[in-house]
Amino acid sequence: MTGNREVVGVQPMDPELLSEVVVDSSSALRTDNGSIHNTQFNNQEKSRRGDLLLAYKTLGVVFGGLVTSPLYVYPSMPLKSPTEDDYLGIYSIMFWTLTLTGVVKYACIALNADDQGEGGTFALYSLLCRNMNIGIISRKQSSSIVPNGRRKQSALGKFFEKSIIAKRVLLFIAILGMCMLIGDGILTPAISVLSAMDGIRGPFPSVSKSLVEGLSAVVLLVLFLLQKFGTSRVSFLFSPIMGAWTFCTPIVGIYSIIRYYPSIFKAISPHYIFHFFWKNGKEGWLLLGGTVLCITGSEALFADLGHFNRRSIQIAFLFTIYPSLVLTYAGQTAYLINNPNDHDDGFYKFIPTKIYWPIFIISTLAAIVASQSLISATFSVIKQSVVLDYFPRVKVVHTSPNKEGEVYSPEVNYILMILCVAVILIFGDGKDIGNAFGVVVILVMLITTILLTLVMIIIWRTPFYLAGLYFTVFFVMEGVYVSAVFTKIPQGGWIPFAISLILACIMFGWFYGRQRKIEYELTYKITLDRLGQLLSDPSVQRVPGLCFFYTNIQDGLTPILGHYIKNMKSLHKVTIFTTLQYLLVPKVAPHERIVINKLGIRRVYGCVIQYGYADRLNNEGDDIVRQVIESLQEHIQDYSGCIPSNPSEIQEQISDLQEAREVGVVHVRGKTRFHIGKSCGWFDRIMLAFYEVLHSNCRPALPALGVPLTQRIEVGMLYEA
Repeated sequence: MTGNREVVGVQPMDPELLSEVVVDSSSALRTDNGSIHNTQFNNQEKSRRGDLLLAYKTLGVVFGGLVTSPLYVYPSMPLKSPTEDDYLGIYSIMFWTLTLTGVVKYACIALNADDQGEGGTFALYSLLCRNMNIGIISRKQSSSIVPNGRRKQSALGKFFEKSIIAKRVLLFIAILGMCMLIGDGILTPAISVLSAMDGIRGPFPSVSKSLVEGLSAVVLLVLFLLQKFGTSRVSFLFSPIMGAWTFCTPIVGIYSIIRYYPSIFKAISPHYIFHFFWKNGKEGWLLLGGTVLCITGSEALFADLGHFNRRSIQIAFLFTIYPSLVLTYAGQTAYLINNPNDHDDGFYKFIPTKIYWPIFIISTLAAIVASQSLISATFSVIKQSVVLDYFPRVKVVHTSPNKEGEVYSPEVNYILMILCVAVILIFGDGKDIGNAFGVVVILVMLITTILLTLVMIIIWRTPFYLAGLYFTVFFVMEGVYVSAVFTKIPQGGWIPFAISLILACIMFGWFYGRQRKIEYELTYKITLDRLGQLLSDPSVQRVPGLCFFYTNIQDGLTPILGHYIKNMKSLHKVTIFTTLQYLLVPKVAPHERIVINKLGIRRVYGCVIQYGYADRLNNEGDDIVRQVIESLQEHIQDYSGCIPSNPSEIQEQISDLQEAREVGVVHVRGKTRFHIGKSCGWFDRIMLAFYEVLHSNCRPALPALGVPLTQRIEVGMLYEA
């Protein structure tokens, strides 16, 4: 969506001020030009300080999963009698994976593919939808998602616009990415906390793994139970904790490099990778399922773009996180070259005894912070899915009055808690959880590569050879990783597939049912002419009051309206047909939030309330009513100014509106169900029955707007499938 951009220039100087400035000719140049240079310098200084402050804050939010990966990378590898060359090859693989994926793909390329400041796989999908005529999302998202003045479409863009199969595949890829991210929210807390708590067994070998698993489960239970209070009260601790972790581990790494293997950085040469695979063959290929975990959490660089900015994330990653990981893995590898059999506890064994307990405390706190980051991200993804009609409505609570992105969902929280604790208690072995984690990590990265390539070709118009080079390098690299982690499906890798399959079925079933309802409403919609005929019936009365009648379509009125008028024989004196429209943009500008239009019938209006997927829904029903009435009054005055109108008529319309509000406000919505007859095919029978189960157990839409219970009316109606 393109908007008017305000061009800020240097304003003409006032003549009186100019005369005062040039009185002292010796100071004129200094006063005039110097003030401009000083202002620019001060603005640049403020910008730099702001970026540095944001970069510091990203340590506690964006990079928790990535920077804590040394806790479980080496323990997740099934190494058998590893040699010095093996460890050098493994370190070389991790170094180049971090460099290519973290630095090149995400920090330098993906961060530029934001959707009005928002990042992540779904932002890429929405960016593609807004630049192509892909109408598969929902018929409620009308032309608002299509940018004005769109350039001539590319050949690939035309292919997606014409092919329904290509549209569905693209939709499936986006849904799979969301499902995998939710799976990440289950596995990251499990593997991070379990790996950190396993450090207890170092000084106390008699402690059993079952006890460690139990303690980890208790820590996670407490963490999930505290979610309802929000993270604002303790978030000020996140960055110091992650900062301590980020700076302590590379220092230990440097100590290990000097003590055990000073020439470790020779492994940066790619020939160690070729030598590693030449020597180990299939076994070396299978080890990729563990090395891929070194880039765990890299998707957060892109996904959390909306909470910070591009420059702050780049500064934090390139100058702190990336060097920290390179030095930490180098130190671990240097230690393991001299102690090759300690790979099952490759992190804690390389910690010097004198600082063991401080590092253990920091690592445990860092694991909790990393878990919190992924849990919060999962809440955000669920919220976005709900407002875009991809997921059944669940309760979403904003836990911070200042941060719109800080949300909490009770139902989702407890489901995550049960699944996360179950993963630890059932699959307590870190290797099994690592296998599952590897599947999630690499599939999300592969999805990002595919969508980003489409953005390059269709939107950026990148030369084909450059887009092809990007796609070839990363698709081949990540494809090799995918082939390796897929062999781990029987050893725990099936966990994210099971979770994602369940979530995908729920999302597809809900999406299919919603689409069928919209199709029915468009087919049997009430036209304005038909509404006029219904109201002209002498038996139909216009009763006092203000009614918000909710409808899912804009090109016409919901069939429930005809059902309502025929049975109630009435319509409120002032009726506003209201559509809640969630656009595929992160945020909608306040002046574009409410769109009013006259329907040509006395005291009957249309209203569209627009929200983006990163907007905060208003929780005050009275405030929504106030905003709509204010917009309606402005519309009446503006509309009347465009055509000859009687001033008394304008005042009468405004008076009717105010009088109706004083009498009482009521919100009417349909409670519709499908009537599944014998003529339905087996697919519709299954999918619509599943949708009805979901619809019967999800929350209604109106409470999300804070509408009081006493003002709500539900009108039941059966839709024939």
